[in-house]
Amino acid sequence: MLTSELDYELPSELIAQTPIEPRDASRLLIVRRDTGELTHHMFRDIGEYLRPGDLLVANESRVIPARLRARKARTGGAVEILLLRRLDDLMWQTLIGGKRMRPGARLEVLDKSGQCVAKAQVVEMHEGPQCNVRFDQPVESLLEAGQVGSMPLPPYIHTPLTNPERYQTIYSHTLGSAAAPTAGLHFTPDLMVALRRQGVEFAFVTLHIGLDTFKPVYEETVEEHHIHTEWCSLSPEVARQINEARLAGRRVIAVGTTSVRVLESAARKSQIANSKSQISNSKPQSENCATDWAGVTCGWQTVSAFDGFTDLYIYPGFQFRVVNAMLTNFHLPRSTLLALVSAFAGRDLIFRAYQAAIQERYRFYSFGDAMLIL
Repeated sequence: MLTSELDYELPSELIAQTPIEPRDASRLLIVRRDTGELTHHMFRDIGEYLRPGDLLVANESRVIPARLRARKARTGGAVEILLLRRLDDLMWQTLIGGKRMRPGARLEVLDKSGQCVAKAQVVEMHEGPQCNVRFDQPVESLLEAGQVGSMPLPPYIHTPLTNPERYQTIYSHTLGSAAAPTAGLHFTPDLMVALRRQGVEFAFVTLHIGLDTFKPVYEETVEEHHIHTEWCSLSPEVARQINEARLAGRRVIAVGTTSVRVLESAARKSQIANSKSQISNSKPQSENCATDWAGVTCGWQTVSAFDGFTDLYIYPGFQFRVVNAMLTNFHLPRSTLLALVSAFAGRDLIFRAYQAAIQERYRFYSFGDAMLIL
């Protein structure tokens, strides 16, 4: 697929600069894959398009206040450290903004009053401004105490965020992302309670989002692009919820592209396990097994629990094994996220939906509106 097929023109005034209030006052474009029908709604009415028994799977990763103010210990020159990924208790993969940065450079991390509260050293330089930095103490404790750090908003948002919690989902829990799983930003506590009363179920997975999520695809074809890796987790309990939903014929609805990556990564892990089991066993082990070789019982599961990194790259031609429907925001042109939704709904339908959203003046990107692809 040519990368140019993922390009589109967006008026700059449609890039949402601030979150809408309340969260569920955003708009919702319903996209039906079977008929190609597009209809316009409000997010607060999403329950009208969900069924009792639907399982919504959301990413509960919490955004790190990852922008740290620092200075060079020797010269006092200003430095900005952007935390990307924790490598061990003291070491982080980072982006550093500062002149003539070299391995061995010593830094002082500043609190919000400009006082030094921690020290750090550049250990290894990578491509561009990326480098590994070792701190003299676990930096998470400083972040959680609010002593250091500010929210790492995407580069296309230029308006300061007055309330940092508006770049967190209401169910965020595990600190680790450099960007928010934005499809979940639309949910309010009242809306989630109403959906549960309707019989809709929720399950939560974790994927810590890196800033590479905003990196455009520069290669001529989508297939040539090297996808970034991200750490994710799917617990045994959530695996059970998903497998039971699939066995019962209920829909598994991914809240955001990050949840899609976790679910489909878990499906591939399960497929490998199932293949090994098929080699060692000629038939299911239990006489009471209610499913065949494609089923989800007797060890033959749609997904398996796992913790680890995923480099799953989803673009048109991909075979989805778990996700029946998807809730997502509107994505940047020439991005891996746009490739993912195009794989799910078809490039032509997605681009027709995007053009309809532009004509209807939807708000785009992280603080923008949403689409539900059924």
